[in-house]
Amino acid sequence: MQLANRVLSLTPSSTLAITAKAKELKEQGEDVIGLGAGEPDFNTPEHILKAAEKSMYEGHTKYTPSAGLPALKQAIIKKFKEDQGLSFKPNEIIVGNGAKHVLYTLFQVLLNDGDEVIIPTPYWVSYPEQVKLAGGVPVYIDGLEENQFKITAEQLRNSITARTKAVIINSPSNPTGVLYTEAELLELGKVCLEHNVLVVSDEIYEKLVYGSSKHVSIAQLSPQLKEQTIIINGVSKSHSMTGWRIGYAAGNKQIIEAMTNLASHSTSNPTTTAQYAAIAAYNGPQDAVEEMRRAFEERLEIIYDKLVSIPGFTCVKPQGAFYLYPNVKRAAEMTGYQTVDDFVSGLLEEAKVAVIPGSGFGTPENIRLSYATSLQQLEKAVTRINDFVTAKVKA
Repeated sequence: MQLANRVLSLTPSSTLAITAKAKELKEQGEDVIGLGAGEPDFNTPEHILKAAEKSMYEGHTKYTPSAGLPALKQAIIKKFKEDQGLSFKPNEIIVGNGAKHVLYTLFQVLLNDGDEVIIPTPYWVSYPEQVKLAGGVPVYIDGLEENQFKITAEQLRNSITARTKAVIINSPSNPTGVLYTEAELLELGKVCLEHNVLVVSDEIYEKLVYGSSKHVSIAQLSPQLKEQTIIINGVSKSHSMTGWRIGYAAGNKQIIEAMTNLASHSTSNPTTTAQYAAIAAYNGPQDAVEEMRRAFEERLEIIYDKLVSIPGFTCVKPQGAFYLYPNVKRAAEMTGYQTVDDFVSGLLEEAKVAVIPGSGFGTPENIRLSYATSLQQLEKAVTRINDFVTAKVKA
C-alpha cells in the first residue's frame, strides 16, 4: 500500500532511536548508561499524584472542553501573571496533549503549502518535521557556536522572504541549554514586527535556569511583541510530568480559536486526570520545582569541567535546561571515526554510553548529553567516554 507523501518525507527521531537501541542493549544484560533522555529523573511531586487520584474518585473521568478545563486555564493565566507579568484571557489559552502536540496543532492551523518557518540551528528534532507535515518549508539559520548557538537580528532579517510566516525561538534551548538575553530578544523582536513575522516562543525549560541567568519571554518586552507571539509551555519539564502529556499555547485569540477547532476534531480534549494534576502543579507548592532545578545545577557544575577535559571536546556552557552539547568533531577524528555519528555508535557499542548525535539537531559536529540522571551515573559515563577517547588516541 502506498503511504501518504507527508509521512514518507519524515526523518525518524534520533533521540528515540538511540534511546531504543540503549534499551535493547540493557535488556541483553549490557551495562549501558543512557544520556539521551529528555526528561527529569524525578518522580512527579506527591501532591500532584494525590490530586490526580482524588479527581478520579470524585468522578472527573469524562470529556472536558477541547481547549482544556476552565480551572486549568485560570491556573495557567495566574502563572503567566505571577512569573512574567503577562495577562491572558481564557480564549487566548489552549491546553493540549503535551507541548509537542500543541506545536503540531499550531503549525497545522498556521501554515499553507509553501509557507516558510525560520528555524535556528541547532534545533529540537521535531520542529522541521512538524513544519513539513503542515505543508510548510523549514528555513534554517545557523546559530554559530562562537555566538553561543544564538542567531542575530541581522541573520534573521536576511532570511525573511515574502513567504515567511514565523520564526521559532527556543530559550532555554534544547539541545544547547543556552538563553537569549533581553537585549537579544528585543533586537529579534524588532525584525519580526517590521516584517509581520509571528514568533513561536518555546519556553518549556523556563524553570530550569542556572547561576545569575534569567529567563525572559519575548512576549514580556512590549504589547506589540506579546500580540505577535505564541508562547508554548507545559508542565513536563518544570514539574517532572513528561508522561502526563499536558502542554499549552498562549497568544492571539484567532489562532487559539483555530487550534481549538482543530483539537475538537483530532483529540477531543487533553486527558482529564492529567489536567487535574496540572492544576495542582501550578496551584500547589513549588518546592519540588526548585529542588529539581538545584539538583540539575549541581550536576552541571560538576560534570561540565570533567567533560571539557576530555581530549577533542569543546562545549559552550549551558545556562538552562539539562543538556550539554559539546563539539566532538576533533575527538571523532582523533579516534579514527569519519563522522560524529560513527563516533556515537562507537561510544554505545564499546563504552556502553548512549548519547544523541548532533546531526538530528542540524549540527553534525556535536553530541547531546542529558544530565537528567544521577550524579553517580554521570560521573561514570564521563569517565567511560574519557577512557574510550584516550585509549583510541594512544592506539
